[in-house]
Amino acid sequence: MYPSPERPELGSFVHDQVEALRELPGIEVGLFAFRGGGPRAYARAARALRRRHARNVFDAVHAHYGLSGWVALALGSASRGSRPLAVTFHGTDLAHPVVGRASRALARLVDLPATVSASLACSGGLPGAGLERRVAVLPCGVDLDRFAPQDRRAARRRLGLDPEGRYLLFPAHPGRLEKRHDRAVAVARAAGAKLITYEGASPTIVPAYVNAADAVLAPSEREGFGLAPLEALACDVPVLATPVGIAPLALAGVEGALCAPFELVRWADAARAHLAAHAGARIEGRARARLFDRRRMAERVACALRQLATGA
Repeated sequence: MYPSPERPELGSFVHDQVEALRELPGIEVGLFAFRGGGPRAYARAARALRRRHARNVFDAVHAHYGLSGWVALALGSASRGSRPLAVTFHGTDLAHPVVGRASRALARLVDLPATVSASLACSGGLPGAGLERRVAVLPCGVDLDRFAPQDRRAARRRLGLDPEGRYLLFPAHPGRLEKRHDRAVAVARAAGAKLITYEGASPTIVPAYVNAADAVLAPSEREGFGLAPLEALACDVPVLATPVGIAPLALAGVEGALCAPFELVRWADAARAHLAAHAGARIEGRARARLFDRRRMAERVACALRQLATGA
């Protein structure tokens, strides 16, 4: 889950955290990224990691996603007489019928298991969360440098969209079943709007999609964290989201945002209200998004890793 020339959108939120950590004083980051694709790929990655970094002196090792955490064990963990190891679980790795079992087993072996939200720590099935051992909450955060308000018509022209059109954005790959593209399709149809998605788009163009939309639809069944609502808030774009992941906290009290279980009539009515406002459909969301800025979240990660390294 890290961007590559072929897949620049893959794991862009992990990339954002790495770069934010590198901006912090007193932090030096070594990066090891690899391609997945079955047990052999992960075994090759573990061998490559050991060859490249076994002799390097690190204060701590931090892996993202469960299977990557198994790779990181090639460098050891404090419980095994080596570097302390933290693994951040993102949700899918815990919910998957096969990978989930491996991720939960890994959580017992690492020195600091972490999740991207408190709700995931409680519901993700991590062994002993909140009872037998500490589980950190370490989100990646939203990039406020990239996600900022833009002129809606200009964003549409950049994307080749009708400046006067009626657009709702589904901010995920339609093939991700838990994101519920079918729900977004139903809302767009009922509201008389065109549904757009930025499937496979480069991260540099994604903010234009957000700003081009009259509203963003995030009707997910589940989320580990859920950056899409925060990215909409950062652009002052209305957002409709189910109460999963960070959405209940992020959207609470934000006028013009809807955080509610999916119910087609209610969601379609809310979407119509934003579509009727057309070019003026904006909300005051950026101040709330600033609470989840990637730099603030990186400071949280750095604090957790310092404590892990020092045994505090």
